[in-house]
Amino acid sequence: MGYELKSARYLARDVLERAVQPGDTVIDATMGNGHDTLMLCEAVGPEGKVYAFDIQEAAVKETGKLLLVHGMADRARLIHSGHEHMREFAEEPVQAVVFNLGWLPGGDHSVTTHWETTSCAVQAALELLKPGGVLVICAYPGHAEGDRERKELPGLLSSLSNREYNVLRQQFLNAGIGAPECFVVQKLTVASE
Repeated sequence: MGYELKSARYLARDVLERAVQPGDTVIDATMGNGHDTLMLCEAVGPEGKVYAFDIQEAAVKETGKLLLVHGMADRARLIHSGHEHMREFAEEPVQAVVFNLGWLPGGDHSVTTHWETTSCAVQAALELLKPGGVLVICAYPGHAEGDRERKELPGLLSSLSNREYNVLRQQFLNAGIGAPECFVVQKLTVASE
């Protein structure tokens, strides 16, 4: 089989692989087990920079170990803090920001992202994006906070000016309750008239 429609995570990765180039500065807003952080470190190359955030110390430690094993530790700054604080650490414009909302895979499911901090972080990410840069968000419903984030994200993102941003929502209509959705926002390089 040639082309195949795949998951929200697949779309997120595909967008990031196309948008991020060597030398870019990017943000992993929810580092979790470090897989996106590693992928971003590989994409930005030795001259690039990755800021990665997580509120759980275990996530920071596991990501650090993963990056060491792959020789990428020098490309990332791992920050034990909530993503809503990204502007305190990343002051320069960034090419991409990725969010995987919900909980740490294999971790405590009572510790999740929350709409109050996620919405602040999304706003900060939009401000940090360079023209042509992308914001990629995977939302995971099926639990109270995930349901709330998935419900609130379309309102926030659809309110963005179509002269400044393109916004995409990927939803598999036959995937059932709890299937993740992917939201992609690209800051336009030239504001539309």
